[in-house]
Amino acid sequence: MSPSRPGSRLRWGADALVGEVRDRVVRSTNGLFAHGPYALEKTLLYRGDPGLFGPGSMTWLVVGDTSVFVGGIRALLVQAAHPEVAAGVADHSRYRQDPLGRLSRTAAYVTATSFGALPEVEEAVQDVRRRHRPVEGTSHRGLPYDADDAALGAWVHNTLTDSFLAAYRAYGTRPCPTEDADRFVAEQARVGALLGASPLPTTAAELSEWVAGHPALGPSPGGSDAVGFLRRPPLPVGVRAGYRLLFRAALATMPERALEATGLRPAPGDRLIGRAAVHALRSALGGSPDWRLALERVGATGPADIRFHQPLPERALSAPAPDDVGERL
Repeated sequence: MSPSRPGSRLRWGADALVGEVRDRVVRSTNGLFAHGPYALEKTLLYRGDPGLFGPGSMTWLVVGDTSVFVGGIRALLVQAAHPEVAAGVADHSRYRQDPLGRLSRTAAYVTATSFGALPEVEEAVQDVRRRHRPVEGTSHRGLPYDADDAALGAWVHNTLTDSFLAAYRAYGTRPCPTEDADRFVAEQARVGALLGASPLPTTAAELSEWVAGHPALGPSPGGSDAVGFLRRPPLPVGVRAGYRLLFRAALATMPERALEATGLRPAPGDRLIGRAAVHALRSALGGSPDWRLALERVGATGPADIRFHQPLPERALSAPAPDDVGERL
């Protein structure tokens, strides 16, 4: 029924417009990560399984927040500062031919290890280790690389952890004091151990110092190619402007030596722009639907200050499940 008063009609129209914009943002964002199997497709088969972390963890809070998009961009940029890691990506990855497929696979790994039940965590880790086995060669400076090497694995894992945390502390939904940051790093070290990575710092200060002062950093052809791609990835037109804001937000949080190695430089105001961009995206997306699904799996509710705008992922709901799943959903 249409509202009868002019003021009511205006409010109704404004609400409808906001809802339409929100739906478009949700569709565009989720569409970027839909180019591969859904990591939690079978998660409702594992009722009560908290996975590696569970609802009281910092991992669910940090990875479930919209700032994770900034953290993901930052991680790829910082990882490109290591010539041997960059060479492995350049020589063995198909990120230029299949960028959204690569993005979906990376996101699936983060989703499974963060929110998955233990069988899903184990499957994701084994898949990564299987993909890494043939990745070996020599960098432009004549040094060998092997994706199974514990030290190179530590660079990839630790920079991802450091980046998620740096983005959350800069743009997250709530303050993150030292004890919470340390908890997140210690939790993520458990994932790194499953991957065979070493060393694995267990406090935020140790992790930040390890990443910022890593002795292997420097410019490289592979790193330059990766950074150039990340500057202007082949995204849908409607997503490009928002991505550019998140890219600038990521630059504002990068360590100085990684900036030097990649030739990047943040501009004044990037952090303020990042805060506004992440806030706007959070208003549209709310808490991660993967987080919401994990809460459903363990029969828990999310924090009172987190709003879940999106429904439970349909690809998970279509999976076979115990008799009570339909009733509980």
